[in-house]
Amino acid sequence: MGYWRIDSDALAGSRFVVSALAETTAALIALQRRSAAHPGDRAWLADRLPPYRAHLVADPVAAHLVRAALGRLWIADHLTPPPDGRPFEEELEPIRATPDAAVRTYLRAASGALPEELARARGLGPRTAELLEWVWTEAVRPDWERRRRVAEADILLRTAQLSRGGWAAALSGMRPNMAWLGEGRLRINLQDRPPRELSGAAGLVFVPVTPPHGWVAWRGAHRHALVYPAEGQLAQPGTAAQPGTGALPGTATRPGPAAPQALVRLLGPVRARVLVLLASPKSTTQLVALTGLSLGAVAGQLKVLLAAGLILRRRTGRTVLYSRVAAGDVLVSAATGPDG
Repeated sequence: MGYWRIDSDALAGSRFVVSALAETTAALIALQRRSAAHPGDRAWLADRLPPYRAHLVADPVAAHLVRAALGRLWIADHLTPPPDGRPFEEELEPIRATPDAAVRTYLRAASGALPEELARARGLGPRTAELLEWVWTEAVRPDWERRRRVAEADILLRTAQLSRGGWAAALSGMRPNMAWLGEGRLRINLQDRPPRELSGAAGLVFVPVTPPHGWVAWRGAHRHALVYPAEGQLAQPGTAAQPGTGALPGTATRPGPAAPQALVRLLGPVRARVLVLLASPKSTTQLVALTGLSLGAVAGQLKVLLAAGLILRRRTGRTVLYSRVAAGDVLVSAATGPDG
């Protein structure tokens, strides 16, 4: 079993970050493996896969690089430096600066023997960075604001779970087979590997991404990262996406659970609907997409629910997110019953 032993100081210093580079790397994996988890992913993949394939045809070394880096054993280490939330170009710099000898070592560890093209090629670090720059520019940056909002909403949800149920609640379901075992032990996977020790000032960051891919990364003993697929995707089967809502064009938005009739009678149908949807953090943009209401109408309902002490408002990065507090949870639970 692969797990990390994390002492109290390292755990107290851990944090969640949003990383454009991690999002771009996850998008590269999705393009290379042609993987999609929901309708929004499938629409994006259908749109971006043809130019991605054409780019690799035009650059055979890049094609060999990505195949070797996303190897049959694991992902090559130079492709996944631990993110820290800096701007994309700054996070990309360690990849660009990786010497050829180190890149080849990482590629062999990930895939085994290298093709002759990679054994002869020079500037493998910069060429890897150039491929990621292409994915960022052509496949991620046009949709970055929506992706960032989803990641920020996941962070708010995880921190709320952490405050209510501790690390076991916050890390539950973050990645397949991952679990908080207690006594400072975090199971990463089921592989038979020696545990890693994280202590003192060791930096540990948790990084949500919107594609369905994750990985762990570290540099030395003091930088560790766990990248995981974010919860709460906006684009899901259901009602059609509204223009200007932040959903991907041509996808759908999940309508969510219906409001209990008892709650509808108490609050009215619209306010009850908004309160039910705020079981997990959402922005006004997401609520507009899910309810079909105007921005002004949603803002009006949120103002009343805030004044009543049923929800709270938090800023995460540049996004304002709303979620239910305990009083709102109690009200929804009480209204959900035999007569609800």
